[in-house]
Amino acid sequence: MDGTLLELARTPDAVNVESATLDLVHGVHVITGGALALITGRSIEDVDRLFGGAPLPIAGQHGLERRDGAGVWTTESSGAAGLELARRRLTDVADAFSGLLVEDKGRSLALHYRAAPQLESYVLDSVRSLGEELGDEYAIQLGKYVVELRPAGTDKGEAIRAFMHEEPFVGRRPVFIGDDVTDEHGFAVVNEMDGYAVKVGDGATIAPWRLPDVRAVEHWLLGITDD
Repeated sequence: MDGTLLELARTPDAVNVESATLDLVHGVHVITGGALALITGRSIEDVDRLFGGAPLPIAGQHGLERRDGAGVWTTESSGAAGLELARRRLTDVADAFSGLLVEDKGRSLALHYRAAPQLESYVLDSVRSLGEELGDEYAIQLGKYVVELRPAGTDKGEAIRAFMHEEPFVGRRPVFIGDDVTDEHGFAVVNEMDGYAVKVGDGATIAPWRLPDVRAVEHWLLGITDD
């Protein structure tokens, strides 16, 4: 979503979803017979708040929670005890400097430093140290001016794989569009399935296709609705 369908903002709560974007996403969902899913680091609850309307298939928190095409939810429940410790530690880290923000997504935690990019080393060292303390049951995920800590064992690629074995996605060729390092897991699975992996913006990627920015994504999706 952020950086692909929506322009990046200073904080997650500051993003703006234009009515045209809402109409576009829900329009593609209808035209594809429901075979459109949002794959995101945000929680499903947060996505529903932003997009509203008919419930969409969503993989939230990098696949830790998922709502399929029939509206059935599945949630990865491991690692709750460690996350309680992580909430306290990351809150202390963020409180030490202005410009840092802890985003509690429920099953994962994100430490944002977009407003204080000079603190990148401090943020990375703090989260990595916490990850070492918590052990292999937890994974660290780097993103654009954000570091996330979450239970290990799932990612955006595995969420896509799960969708592709279910209606209305089964038997179709996957198309996945993303802009961040976290999307590379999804690109790998889509490449494996002989689909179309599309990277948005600059940066190294395993995606064979590329679009320059959010507006280009919108234009491409509009081409689908026009057809």
